[in-house]
Amino acid sequence: MKTIHILVVEDNETMRLGIMESLRREGYLVTDFSHPEEALQFIQKNEPDLVITDLKMEPIDGLSLLNSIKKMKPQLEVLMISAYGTIDVAVKAMREGAIDFLTKPFSPEELRVRVDKIVDKIKQQDKLERLRAENLIFQEHFEDQYENIIGQSSAMQEIFNIIDKVAKQDSSILIEGESGTGKELVARAIHNKSDRKDQPFIRVNCGALNENLLESELFGHEKGSFTGAIRQKRGRFELADGGTLFLDEIGDISANMQIKLLRVLQEQEFERVGGEQTLKVDVRIISATNQNLREALHDGRFREDLFYRLSVIPIKIPPLRDRREDIPLLAEHFLQKIMHNRAHEKRVLSEKSLNLLKTYHWPGNIRELENVIERLVVISSTQEIAPALTAQQLGYTGDETEIVLSETLEKALQDYERNLIIKALKEADGVKNRAAKILGVRTSTLYYKLQKFGLIK
Repeated sequence: MKTIHILVVEDNETMRLGIMESLRREGYLVTDFSHPEEALQFIQKNEPDLVITDLKMEPIDGLSLLNSIKKMKPQLEVLMISAYGTIDVAVKAMREGAIDFLTKPFSPEELRVRVDKIVDKIKQQDKLERLRAENLIFQEHFEDQYENIIGQSSAMQEIFNIIDKVAKQDSSILIEGESGTGKELVARAIHNKSDRKDQPFIRVNCGALNENLLESELFGHEKGSFTGAIRQKRGRFELADGGTLFLDEIGDISANMQIKLLRVLQEQEFERVGGEQTLKVDVRIISATNQNLREALHDGRFREDLFYRLSVIPIKIPPLRDRREDIPLLAEHFLQKIMHNRAHEKRVLSEKSLNLLKTYHWPGNIRELENVIERLVVISSTQEIAPALTAQQLGYTGDETEIVLSETLEKALQDYERNLIIKALKEADGVKNRAAKILGVRTSTLYYKLQKFGLIK
C-alpha cells in the first residue's frame, strides 16, 4: 500500500514543525510550506493525499487556499486548523469543502486521531476508484461480447466459458435460473457470438399469453382465421428464420402447445393458424425458465420428449446470493449507468453501503439490485450514499444493521472511546488520575485503555 503524502501549510514555524514531527512518527510522508502560494504551486505539479492548513495566514488565508485547491483538484481533502475555533468559522470551512476542522491548541494524539480518520476515508475512496476503473475495463471487455453480463466470480466465469463453447453450435439450449438473474442476456450473448449474429434474435414471453394468443404469436395466422384476424400475420418462427428464437418462461405453456411446439422442433415446419401452406424455417431455439422443469416432468405438467428437445445444452444461471463477490462490480455498473443520465449530480457508494449490499439475500436478483441502486441515487440527499439509507431500502431493522456492520460498528465505538479519553486528558492537563475521575473509571482502567489505543508506550 502506498505511503500517504500530507502537506502542512502553516506560517507559524513552531506549530508547523510540531505537526510535521507528529505525522512523521505515524509513518506519513510530510511536505511543509510556510507560504500558501508555494503550496499551490506544489499541488499543481504533484498528487498529495491530504492538506493540513492554518486558517489565518498572509497574504492568502486558509479559506482562499481551500477554494483554490478545490478548483484545482476537487478530490484533494483539506483539514483546516485555527485558534479561532468558533462554530461559524468551522461551518464556513466545511461548507467550502474542508473535510474537518481542528481547533488550536490540540495534542499530538488528537491530531493523529483526526488524520487517521481522514486517511481511512481516503483509502476507502481510493479502493472505490480502483473498483470503478476495474469495472470500466471489465465492462468494455465484456460489453460487446457478453451483452453487459457483469461478473468476475468463478460461477460467472464458467457461464462465459459455456457461452463461448456453445455459441457456434445449433443445438437447442435451455437456460434455467430465478427471475432477475439475466437469462435473456445470456441468450442474446449466445446469439451475438454465433454464426447467426447477423440474423434476427426474436423473443417471445410464453408466460404472458394464453394458449390461443401464443399459438398465433408463434406461428402467425391467416386473414379471417378467427374474430379480429383482419389481415395475415407472420409468426415469430417466420420472423426468426435464419436466426434465433428465444422462448422465455417456456415452463408456462399448455399441454396442447407443448405438442405443437414439439412438432416444429422435430420437423422445422408448421402452418399458420387457419392456413394450409406448410412453412419450413431454419431457427435455433433457446428457451428459458424460472421453474424446475424436472419437477414438472415428474408431476406430468411438462412433456419429457419436449424437455429433452429443448435442453440439449442446459445452462444454470446462479442467483445473486451465490455470487456475492460480483455485487460491488454490479452495483458500480448500475450506479454509473444511472448517473450517465443525471450528469448534474454525483453519487458514490460508501464502503459500508457496499458491505450491506453484499450481505442482503436478493430474492429479486440482479433486477432488484438495479432497482435499489436507482432508488438510492434518487432519494440520497448527499453525494456519498449513507449506510443508514442503504439499510432502510433493504428493509433492515436497526438491530440487523448493527449485526451486518458489527466489525465497523465495533471500530466506531473504539474511535468514540478513544476520543473521549483524549478530551478528558486535555481537560485534566494530562494528569491521568484527574482524567480517570472525569471519565468515571479507575486510574488502572485508564492506563489499560491508554495502552490499548496506543496513547502511551
